Amino acid sequence: MGIRVGARLVRQARLAAALCGTALAAGIVTMPAIAQSARTLDIPAQPVSSALIAFSRQTGVAVVAPGSATAGKRSAAVNGALSSEAALSRLLAGTGLNFRFTGATSVTISAGTPAAAARGAVPEGTIALDTIDVMGNPLVRGGVSEFVIGPRELERKNPSDIRDVFGGEPRVKVGGSTPMSQKVYVNGVEETNLAVTIDGSRQNNKVFHHNGTTLIDPSFLRAARVDAGVAPADAGPGALAGAIAYETKDARDFLSGTGVGAFAKTQFNTNGSIFTNSLSGYGRYEGFDILAYGTIGKGDNYKAGDGREVLGTKTDLLSGLFKLGWEAPTGDRFQISHERVRDDAIRPFRGNIGFITGRPAWEPRVRRYEMDRQNTVFTYSRTSPIGLWDPKAVIAYSRTDIDTPIFERPVGASPLPVTYPGTGVTDSFNGKFENRFGFGDFGSVTAGVDFYKDKALYKDRNFRVSEKASNLGIYAQARLKPMERMRLSFGLRGDRQWFTGTTGQEFDNAGLSRNISGEFDIIPEHLTVRAGYSHVWGGVALAENFIMNTAWRYGSGVRPVHSDNLIAGLVGRWNGFTLEGSVFRTEVENARAARFAVASAVLVREIESQGYEIGLGYAWEDGFIRAKYASVDVRIDNQRADSDTGTYLVTPIGDVFTVTAAHTFKQWGVTVGADVEIVRDYKKVAPGNLPLKGYEVVNLFAEYKPLQMPNLTFRAEVKNLLDKTYADRATYGQEFGTVTPLYQPGRAVVLSASARF
Repeated sequence: MGIRVGARLVRQARLAAALCGTALAAGIVTMPAIAQSARTLDIPAQPVSSALIAFSRQTGVAVVAPGSATAGKRSAAVNGALSSEAALSRLLAGTGLNFRFTGATSVTISAGTPAAAARGAVPEGTIALDTIDVMGNPLVRGGVSEFVIGPRELERKNPSDIRDVFGGEPRVKVGGSTPMSQKVYVNGVEETNLAVTIDGSRQNNKVFHHNGTTLIDPSFLRAARVDAGVAPADAGPGALAGAIAYETKDARDFLSGTGVGAFAKTQFNTNGSIFTNSLSGYGRYEGFDILAYGTIGKGDNYKAGDGREVLGTKTDLLSGLFKLGWEAPTGDRFQISHERVRDDAIRPFRGNIGFITGRPAWEPRVRRYEMDRQNTVFTYSRTSPIGLWDPKAVIAYSRTDIDTPIFERPVGASPLPVTYPGTGVTDSFNGKFENRFGFGDFGSVTAGVDFYKDKALYKDRNFRVSEKASNLGIYAQARLKPMERMRLSFGLRGDRQWFTGTTGQEFDNAGLSRNISGEFDIIPEHLTVRAGYSHVWGGVALAENFIMNTAWRYGSGVRPVHSDNLIAGLVGRWNGFTLEGSVFRTEVENARAARFAVASAVLVREIESQGYEIGLGYAWEDGFIRAKYASVDVRIDNQRADSDTGTYLVTPIGDVFTVTAAHTFKQWGVTVGADVEIVRDYKKVAPGNLPLKGYEVVNLFAEYKPLQMPNLTFRAEVKNLLDKTYADRATYGQEFGTVTPLYQPGRAVVLSASARF
């Protein structure tokens, strides 16, 4: 067996090496077109706020700077191969601003003396990764439940799907092994119970329980923020168990000033012979910036660790992103974007399940699914606030379509089932207007209004059915520093919702949400205590499209859902070491769990999630290592949860341990790294269910950036090194004896090459 596996790996590695060799040759041929080194800085003189954005995008250093300090100031030009410290010294020369590095990749800007910069610093170890406060970025909130996966982290992970994006975060699990089947769970709670946005646009994607929820191409991502539990009032309506905010790239991620360029990447995965190719073009000129980005992925079914082909796992992905922006000399910025992702392939009959035994003979093992998600966003913001005027406006439209054939029992003597197309469509027209009132070093208050108009529609040859919901919200969130060692955040929002059922019955409800959280430095720069609480009113959630019934009985209406979230923890920092621990709890009441049965339109459940997380890390100039352990226990109606009763609610998680490490050898341009995930057996299952088996997954990578050709990157990875046969803990059906879960891929060699021109 070992000889066969070894021979197979040798053949796969040879094929992948040939691919990278071809890409290397292509990169060498096009080398004269490379305009500048990826690490060489080119930042024209401009408003300081815009210059700091360019600095952060080019270096990957997280910048935190109050808008009141940068307003009205202009930077000096910075050009050449410089250290981050030297570049900032030049950039801020003559502005009266000072900086202080609070970590290897984080810096704080403040007005006044260098000592003032030190006092205003974000404590080393806080999670302000790859974020820029001066740009009014929605990913900058600083909540006690928050963590951000920024550009440098995404570059290191080189994600192929959303599961890779959240790798190393044990409290975030992603069930399913194909992009169209993946669902994100935060603290065991499914993402439709969180406020999920892409570029500020609300996502309403509860279409079919056998599909994933938010299909997204990670190659477009610039950053992702998760509020795991307690979320601020300006995260949006429906943040019952927190929030997830995705931000996609734009031309400023590739160009700091006037110019044009292109980015190309090719990747080959030996397990399934999967080719993925991405190409983008971008430009900036006199305040205008434009980006066009596309990805095509094609491949065969992959094999699980036991060597068996997993049916319905072919890769057939097509995605695109277009952004056009204009920034006026006054600092006013306007941007329009359109993003679209489509997965169109043969999938298991139930897209998130390998197989179910005992099903009728006329049900096929696989059928075609087409999942199409699109997102259009118009945004107005300011890159340099004027006094208390720091506005942001968003108008957006998001939509997800699923088309799949419906199979019914054969009629008469015919052995063939009756088939016809079924279509589910969810969409959301949504927006907000808010202003951030800055009060210098004391903090800020963000206040605004938002709205959404959501619709869920299902149609086939037999009937057409829909539900609708509209919501108007008003909110305010304060983020203050009342004293030297304390940071305090609190907010309030009110929502009024109008809901229309499948029968045309209308109901309206209203409720209030509130939150408060804070941090206190027990020992400045070394020990911080944090805690937070939120109560969230979420209205009535739309039902899943594929189970809606025209004969539902709503009676006096569905009870509005609401939740309570708690978190508390400590963070210790010393000489590069970080030790942190937290406990959390989420309770959701009246969580809608509608089923097709006539009396199930108003079915609701109570869900609970509680647990703890412990993390230990050490960072040095050229690398890091961090380990995290999380224990998550979830219940439904005070009983042990299972993945079927928990559809769109929760799923069993248990105990998860992760280790992540990376180091860069600067003298060679080589970075190596590894990540390990260990999921323990879980025996606290509902009565009659099977215990969930644990697993161990090891991934390795090596990346090479030639010192003489820094715009080229070559990368080799080995995923699932131990060739384990397993399904991610959050994958549906593992506790049922009749279900074969959708297994993850076995061992794979992944080689990629990319170039900027």
